[in-house]
Amino acid sequence: FIPESEELRGPRDPTSPGKSLKEALVCAQSEHRLTVGVYESAKIMTEDPDSVSFCVLATDEQFEWDVALQIHFTLIQSFCFDNDISIVRVSDTQRLAAIVGDEQEDAHCVLITNPADGSWEDPALEKLHLFCEESRRLNDWVPEISLPER
Repeated sequence: FIPESEELRGPRDPTSPGKSLKEALVCAQSEHRLTVGVYESAKIMTEDPDSVSFCVLATDEQFEWDVALQIHFTLIQSFCFDNDISIVRVSDTQRLAAIVGDEQEDAHCVLITNPADGSWEDPALEKLHLFCEESRRLNDWVPEISLPER
């Protein structure tokens, strides 16, 4: 038995945010609107916080032991909250690095910035903003997203 309201909406696809994140990253990369790396991201956030549209933090097995990275994440999260920047976490740094195109780079933090001319709409990014908004309503301030396989 499926409740009527759920039947009308359709089942919620748990992979949907991951697909949207991948699409948004690929789109932003093709338009040169990605910043990859903790230090590079911190620099952009400090110099031009209004240019930042979305933040992705990626953890791996080393995160638990890397106190400096944990401190950076705390500061980045705080900055995002203070500046109304949507933020998500993924648990596969290597997969994120593969999507953004440079597996040698520090992909623990990736920013998507707004286009310089301000005229653009990315449906995948809009879905992610709505997902983050809904998560915040449920007190999940940094929701975790699973990236899809290739």
